[in-house]
Amino acid sequence: MAKAGDLVEIITKVKKYKGILMPEPKILKSKTIVIKLDSGYNIGIEKKKVKKIKLLKKAKPKKEKRKKIRQNKKLPTVSILSTGGTISSRVDYTTGGTYASLTADDFIEMEPKLLKFADVRAKQILQIMSEDVHPDDWIKIAKAVKKELDKKEVAGVVITHGTDTLHYTAAMLSFMFPKLSKPVVLVGAQRSTDRGSSDTFMNLICATISATQKIGEVMVCMHANPDDNFCYLHRAVKVRKMHTSRRDAFRSINQFPIAKVFPDGRIEKIIPSKSPDEETELNIKIDKKVAIVYVYPGMNPKILENYSKYHGIVLMGTGLGHVPHNLIAKVKSLTKKGIPVCITSQCLYGRTHEFVYSNLRKLRNAGAIFCGDMLPETAYVKLMYVLGKTKKVEKVREMMQTNLKGEINDAISVEMFLN
Repeated sequence: MAKAGDLVEIITKVKKYKGILMPEPKILKSKTIVIKLDSGYNIGIEKKKVKKIKLLKKAKPKKEKRKKIRQNKKLPTVSILSTGGTISSRVDYTTGGTYASLTADDFIEMEPKLLKFADVRAKQILQIMSEDVHPDDWIKIAKAVKKELDKKEVAGVVITHGTDTLHYTAAMLSFMFPKLSKPVVLVGAQRSTDRGSSDTFMNLICATISATQKIGEVMVCMHANPDDNFCYLHRAVKVRKMHTSRRDAFRSINQFPIAKVFPDGRIEKIIPSKSPDEETELNIKIDKKVAIVYVYPGMNPKILENYSKYHGIVLMGTGLGHVPHNLIAKVKSLTKKGIPVCITSQCLYGRTHEFVYSNLRKLRNAGAIFCGDMLPETAYVKLMYVLGKTKKVEKVREMMQTNLKGEINDAISVEMFLN
């Protein structure tokens, strides 16, 4: 029986196809056979049209020869925790599939320069696409981080993560660790390791360098520009993915990055980072029944009724936090039921303000909680965290409007937007 990687001939009623049998894609629901042709292209053939699959040559399993890697035990120890994503994968060009690259040896083999900066350890804690990350996964990641940070020899932790929801995970971890004695750095890659333009290597080096620093907060380390010059180290609660494919997709919003990190080990501080706490404290009690809702012109107020069984809602309003006038009564109805409604802005840059226009005042009087310059995604995970501590609306208001981790700025300079 032919298996993935074998050379086969697919015989249909009208034609024969020769190629490498590929792993069965889940998305095609077992109805299609996929083979890789000599040209390098893949084709799919409906199973119902296949008369016969002829095995031409069995695939020979590859045995990877590993070089014994000597680590410098005098360097700071950094734990790399893999959750999946492009940065943790390699491509098998025989089948076209990806396989995990999760041990310390794998990471060092991929980028030996890591040995200059740290004694690297690594383990897989998840293997998941970032769009599939669930709040339960944040709890698993947080527990794994705490376990590593409690080891005396560990200087810091790097978490490899898919980029699409990396900023959600980073923000949630920031709140889950009210006290942090060592740095926690999330890192990803926009382009896979098999591409010449991959950002994996420099991102991973810079993240590892960052994890050896005396910093007590959760951060994100990614390319600063399209070139391989340096990475930016971003505060977890003020960073956002702002482009689908550019290597410098991550930007600090309403905030300068904490530092420039160079792949030769240099770090140039831009703004002060938080000093380490004496101990690390973990609080994983969160309320997962929180929704984030995009506001748009012509929005039917009845849409908010779909969230009447949720424990909290974040509205991404327009401009300074506006919602259509006919939504205000619905917001009031929800807050009267004890469901906090938080207001953020789709603009991202700048802040919401409850006093500038009359409708904003009405929205405030309806019980809405204005979140200043907090990012919508940060407000979403913060509300989960806050509701894990209290369900009293006024206490929720107080905590949401209190700057816990640098998520709210008292002032925003013009340069933060221009640069």
